[in-house]
Amino acid sequence: MTSDTAQTELVAAKSARETEELTELIRSARVVLWDFDGPICRLFAGHSAAEVAVGLVQWLEGRGLHGLVADTGRDSVDPQLVVRVADRRQFGGEPADDAEGNVPDPHRVLRVVDSRRPGSDLVAELEERLTEEELRATATAMPTAYADVLIQTWRALGVRMAVTTNNSPRVARAYLDARGLTACFAPHIYGRTQDLDLLKPDPHCLNRALSAMGAVPDAALMIGDSPSDLEAARRAGVPFLGYARNERKAKLLTAAGADRVVGSLEPLLEMLRD
Repeated sequence: MTSDTAQTELVAAKSARETEELTELIRSARVVLWDFDGPICRLFAGHSAAEVAVGLVQWLEGRGLHGLVADTGRDSVDPQLVVRVADRRQFGGEPADDAEGNVPDPHRVLRVVDSRRPGSDLVAELEERLTEEELRATATAMPTAYADVLIQTWRALGVRMAVTTNNSPRVARAYLDARGLTACFAPHIYGRTQDLDLLKPDPHCLNRALSAMGAVPDAALMIGDSPSDLEAARRAGVPFLGYARNERKAKLLTAAGADRVVGSLEPLLEMLRD
């Protein structure tokens, strides 16, 4: 046997073992906790999240509060990145990013303001503005391939499901209503609350779901697309499956320590159907 042949067989054996482990994970889950934006749909597919973030920053600027998010430091929003996105929006271009592929994030804007004005009316108003933008985005959200049928298949098999998201629960429900999927989850739709410290990576929404369904963590599965989802699952003691729609997302999840990452939900559906 040549060294190349031996290496090929080792790779094949590893792949087969990983597939077997993933199949067992998928088939044994009695409760599935879904992140919303990513695994179920691309919420901002037609309504850029970067532009929403810029809109929130500009709203703050209009109130003379630009310094709340533009101060230097770890808990801030890069003002130059905001300017680039605003310029692209004005001239009809694609959202800009920085050298690391980052774009302004509306949740980050909200977190930063909350860290500096915790529990204030300003934060409540900003959160409501974000919710309105998220609701507007549902009209152009792009369903994640195979998500609808995977959800329906799991439900047909008696698996219970919940949405555990940093988006507003009103937004998740509006999207699920439009797709005819609400019955697969209701009443277990858990999202952003007034206490922004409980956003993922805090496991609050996962723990709420598990408690409401009377489920133990190791009988559940979390499907998420970000390191914060992974960390929330770890802290809740729930097995995690990463979904990455592109290579950048996959690298972020892998770097964060995700053991299992898929680029499509189709293999999961096939595992349930076999």
